[in-house]
Amino acid sequence: MILLANVIDSFVGAFDFIFHQREALTHGGVQVGGLDYIWPFARTQLEVTAVGLGGALAIALPIGLVLGHIGKGEYFAVGFGNAGRAVPEIAVVFLLAAIIGIGLGNVAIALGILGLPPILTNTFVAIRQVDRTAVQAGEAMGMRPWQVLLRVELPLAAPTIMAGVRTAAINIYATATIATFVGLSTLGDFIASESVYGRDGVVAGAILIAFFAMLIEAGLAGLQWLVTPRGVKLQRAARSA
Repeated sequence: MILLANVIDSFVGAFDFIFHQREALTHGGVQVGGLDYIWPFARTQLEVTAVGLGGALAIALPIGLVLGHIGKGEYFAVGFGNAGRAVPEIAVVFLLAAIIGIGLGNVAIALGILGLPPILTNTFVAIRQVDRTAVQAGEAMGMRPWQVLLRVELPLAAPTIMAGVRTAAINIYATATIATFVGLSTLGDFIASESVYGRDGVVAGAILIAFFAMLIEAGLAGLQWLVTPRGVKLQRAARSA
């Protein structure tokens, strides 16, 4: 009962921190907390996530599409994906921050690198898994290679590609939390600065990070549903019935 009461108190205090201002613990007279105070931290984390994900898509998606279409580079695409997952995210962020400096753009580069493996691997695998009879039908209709890729392979591969994008987005967003340690103010500030914000601020930061992560996941899941061809949806529904 005592543990449950402490948990409830933590959540009550965290929500009070999110919606109401209070005086900082170690900076007398400085007001912290409240939506107006918190939003710039959340916006920065979302912005750096969007820039990093956009950069990863711009690089990994075309490479995965081309390699998957021509059927070459499997060891590179899959091996790079597996190797990328083994690299500690915090090490990449700190290393690149030390090399190229801090700031939203520079941190976004480091985060974008973390998004490359799942997008590249999923795109390559998705294109290779497209039914070859559909590809051959497109070729028989006189489509050029790029038309087959964009009009036949890409739509059919979209669900698997989007799964990789969703994984990359969450990885990037979650890692952006530690950007506070390289000088970029994100929601991680509340977790890393308990001496300023108190335990309520720490719990509030964790709640907000989870909340926006769920929003990103839900948004991308909806986008995945929208780009999935109707025939593929019906086929999946038939399988699950």
